[in-house]
Amino acid sequence: MMKRQKRDRLERAHAQGFKAGVAGRSKELCPYQTQDEIRSEWLGGWRDAQEARSVGLYR
Repeated sequence: MMKRQKRDRLERAHAQGFKAGVAGRSKELCPYQTQDEIRSEWLGGWRDAQEARSVGLYR
């Protein structure tokens, strides 16, 4: 059960990062500054959004 909760939290952070990236927000606004593992998931989502924007999927 613990593993699932952790995965859900990481997936949620990734999704939040993606939304922030699509909205054009700065990666410096990541809410997980002190939690490295979750922060890296959030930043991964943010980067995925930047990539999607650069190929024209979002404006």
